[in-house]
Amino acid sequence: VQLQASGGGLVQAGGSLRLSCAASGGTFSNYAMGWFRQAPGKEREFVAGIGRHAPSTDYADSVKGRFTISRDNAKRTVYLQVNSLKPEDTAVYYCAAKFSFSSFPAKTGYDLWGQGTQVTVSS
Repeated sequence: VQLQASGGGLVQAGGSLRLSCAASGGTFSNYAMGWFRQAPGKEREFVAGIGRHAPSTDYADSVKGRFTISRDNAKRTVYLQVNSLKPEDTAVYYCAAKFSFSSFPAKTGYDLWGQGTQVTVSS
């Protein structure tokens, strides 16, 4: 599976974006999907995950209630709706895939990564 993330941009605090990650190759529904982010000078961190078949999802505490992960297996795409953005959400956002027999989301063990999309939130 190859992953292509898009949808990042520059937005004011309080604004919203919808990130997309399109997958090609492989059987998309065999993969748990996740979003991670990495801010300058910081380690990459888990943001959200979704199981092979929605609606099983998981979120980092810092984004609960503001971000929503979803997937459309027919379109081979996973989304991250990011609302109420804060300057501390500024980072490169990466989508990732993990082959899984489970229906549950995962925070670790991802081995396929997209190229990242930049989200910058101005105060």
